[in-house]
Amino acid sequence: MERDDLIDKLISIAIEEDIYTGDITTNALIPKDSRATAEFTAKTSGIISGIDVVPRIFKHIDSSVNWLPLVKEGSHVSKGNIIAQIEGSYRALLSAERTALNILQRMSGIATMTSIYVKELEGTQTKLLDTRKTAPGMRILDKMAVRAGGAINHRMGLYDMALIKDNHIKVAGSISNAIKQVRAAIPAGIKIEVEVTSIAEVEEALKAGAEMIMLDNMSNEMMTAAVKLIDKRAKTEASGNMTLARLKEVAATGVDYISVGALTHSVTALDISMNIVPHK
Repeated sequence: MERDDLIDKLISIAIEEDIYTGDITTNALIPKDSRATAEFTAKTSGIISGIDVVPRIFKHIDSSVNWLPLVKEGSHVSKGNIIAQIEGSYRALLSAERTALNILQRMSGIATMTSIYVKELEGTQTKLLDTRKTAPGMRILDKMAVRAGGAINHRMGLYDMALIKDNHIKVAGSISNAIKQVRAAIPAGIKIEVEVTSIAEVEEALKAGAEMIMLDNMSNEMMTAAVKLIDKRAKTEASGNMTLARLKEVAATGVDYISVGALTHSVTALDISMNIVPHK
């Protein structure tokens, strides 16, 4: 279930930072009661994400806009395809244009990149995960876009899954102590994942009852040995320096998941235009 409250806050902040006290250019040139229609067009091929978010941006300014999506979330489009049409206040369309395009282009860029990584894993049992390396304040949308591209969300934040990393282990003194303390403090049903860097740490994490083990920056050979040792007693995640070129060879180690931060921290926006035609 999406956090609609977070999406509404995000949209409010985005509009406030752009419009603030008013769109002085548009308000000076466009009569208040003017209406217009606009089309969103893909200027390159890719996967569309954000098709259900964009109308909420315009409706934040003009609740009477009429939104007609022509593709579904996660759809593949080709250059020149019309994605959606919108009709409403001419002022609202102009004022919200940049915010709408920023979000639609970013989300579609993430979905497109994700789909390329997912395709590389076709024919394997390994699934693609995202990370928390998202734009501050935009995580809910970044992760929606990852799903539209065919991958799986890892954890949304620090609240829905325990991930014990090296700095946590230093504080606790050992992996075993860390798992014991976290298990005693969190509600039943929340899973614990542990980051490990050696076979010895894999053995300790298994013995202490970790449900998921992150194989961090390991060689392919070490990951293969770790997966064999774990033998499905815990889920496995390969992490660290996971490029597109490495995916197949890492999947061949038998890991359940590969996490890729680049899906959201190195986004190339999908080129989309919005063309407005005023009503006569």
